[in-house]
Order: sequence, then C-alpha cells, then structure tokens
Amino acid sequence: MAKKRLCALIDLSGTLHVDDAAIAGAQEALRRLRSKISCVKFVTNTTKESKRLLHSRLTKMGFDIAVDEIYTSLSAARNLLDQRKSNPLLLVDDFAMEEFHGFPTNEEKDTVVVGLAPEKFSYENLNEAFRLVHAGASLIAVHKARYYKRNDGLALGPGPFVAALEYATGSKAYVVGKPEKSFFLSCVEGMGFQPHDCVMIGDDVRDDVLGAQKAGMTGILVKTGKYLPGDETKFEFSPNFVAADFTDAVEMICNDFVSPKA
Repeated sequence: MAKKRLCALIDLSGTLHVDDAAIAGAQEALRRLRSKISCVKFVTNTTKESKRLLHSRLTKMGFDIAVDEIYTSLSAARNLLDQRKSNPLLLVDDFAMEEFHGFPTNEEKDTVVVGLAPEKFSYENLNEAFRLVHAGASLIAVHKARYYKRNDGLALGPGPFVAALEYATGSKAYVVGKPEKSFFLSCVEGMGFQPHDCVMIGDDVRDDVLGAQKAGMTGILVKTGKYLPGDETKFEFSPNFVAADFTDAVEMICNDFVSPKA
C-alpha cells in the first residue's frame, strides 16, 4: 500500500522527549508514522544546542532521525544574518555557537540575537544588548517562547528577555522561529507540499499548533511537555485536534482522522 501523501512536522522537546528522556512510546510511534506517510520533518525552537549536538542526543534516546530532517530556529536565524550581512552580538548558549561561526569578533555590532541562554542573561550582557539596540542595532529573537518543560518543571524561555529589551528600547524584535508563518512554510519549501498537505504535532498550543494552523496546516496539540490543562481553549482559535500524547497523535494520522475542522 502506497504511503499517504502527507508531511508531518513534529516538535521535539515536550513532544518526543523531555530533556534526555524520551516520552513513553514515542520511538515506536515514529516508526509507525514513517511507514504510513511520505514525509516527516522535525521542527524545533530549541536554541540551547547546535543541530549536530541535538541530533546526537536524539539518537542516544533511540530515535531514528537524520540530521537533514531537523529544521531549527537557529538555522533560520543564521540564514537571516547571512542575508542581511549582519555582525551580531550573540546571546545564545555556548553549545549553539557553532551554528554562528565565521562572524568577526572585533567589529562593531549591528544586530543583537537572543536565544535561550540562561547563563548569558546577566545584567551586564542584557545591558550591552540594550545599548546596542537603543543606538539603532536590529533585534532578532530566535524565538519568543514564554516557557518550556524541563525535568524539574517549567522554566522561562527567551521570550521574557526579548520582551524586556523591546520594552526598554521601544523596538520590535524580528522573530524567526515558531510561531511565525514563514518558519513553517520554509520547513517544506521546495519539497512539493502545500500547507494543506501538512500536519503539525506539538505541545505548545500557541507556537506549535496555532502557528501552523495560521500557515494553513492542520494542528494537533499533545498533552505532554509544557501542556497545561485548558491550553486548547486559551486563545481565539482552537487546535484542530487534541491528543493524549505523540502515540495518540500518530494513531489519528494513520487512521485518516486528520482533516481541518469545517
């Protein structure tokens, strides 16, 4: 039987795993999904590590994922900096810095890039970023997630720190990751899939699911990771579907239950 012509975009943290622990049944569910549909992509706002390190960690958790199947907001940020020929101040984690090699270190900065980098969010670093943006530098947010799930509970994402710089400078950040429409569309660019051919599975109702739906895709919210009871009704629009976990979402897809609400 031919595979269904469908591209599944799958969030990683909170959907397939939390920190270094896979969510129960996720590996087997991914294998089942691959056997039924023609395209799988992994889309993530993870900014604490490079794609290479992320892939290595996923492999150790037992996931069969190719490096080129992963599309990160770090990749999108690097592409934007190259397009603009920018020289950035990088407030990103040391494990993510390899995504940004090649920029001069001794020239005046014209851009501030903010990712998830708790160790970099000191007063001194944020004040340097404030002064640059206040003086005219561009502000780029790798993403603006409010929080994410760790093993010890919910934790602040980069969004609050980006918002602080926006508030202090009166500037608006250019956001490159989820939930931006351009991010979702760029994930499948050149692959022959239209938005209605794509389904997004994620644990963040705003950034993963509603963001994808605004891009014309089908959205499935999973009740794992950062999900909190009632998330599906917090916004003006609701997810197309809600699943208990990734395994449940895969069953929806494999049983042809996935189609946007009328």
